[in-house]
Amino acid sequence: MNYKSSEKTYFMVFSAAIAALYTVLTMVFAPISFGPVQFRISEILCILPFFTPAAIPGLFIGCLLSNFLCGAATLDVIFGSLATLIGAIGSYKLRKNQWLVCVPPILANTIIIPWVLRFAYGSQDLIWYAMITVGIGEILAIGVLGNLLLGILNRYKHVVFGRFLSE
Repeated sequence: MNYKSSEKTYFMVFSAAIAALYTVLTMVFAPISFGPVQFRISEILCILPFFTPAAIPGLFIGCLLSNFLCGAATLDVIFGSLATLIGAIGSYKLRKNQWLVCVPPILANTIIIPWVLRFAYGSQDLIWYAMITVGIGEILAIGVLGNLLLGILNRYKHVVFGRFLSE
C-alpha cells in the first residue's frame, strides 16, 4: 500500500470515528444537548482540530448526524452543523496557540444558534439572552471540559494521532 493511499484512508477513518463519537455523545446526553439552555458534552471534541485536520469533517458530519437523528428542525440540522464547521475550521486555523483553539467554536455557536432557536423553533427569548445561555453552555463544554481534554490528549498526542499530527 502506498503512503498517499494510507494517508487518505487514515483521514477518512479518523473523520468517521470522530463523527461517530460526536453523534453517540450527543444522543446519550440528548436531554441536555438541545434547547435554549444546552450543554452538549460532544462539543468537547471541538478541540480536536488542534491535533488533526481530519477532525473538521468529523465534527461537521457528527453534528449533522446528531441533529438529524435526534429530530432537530431542518434549519437546525443545516445551520447548527454549519456553526460547528465554521468553529472547527477556525480552531484548525488557530492551532498554533493552544489557548485560542476553543474560541472559534464558542463564538460560532454563540452567534448562530440563537437565530436557529428563534427561526427553527420559534423561541421567544431575546436573541441577546439566547446568546448568553448558549454561550455559557459552550464556554463550559468547550472552554472548560474541552481544554481539559486538550491538555490530556496533548500529553499522548503522538500515541493517539501518530504521524498524522497537524504541526
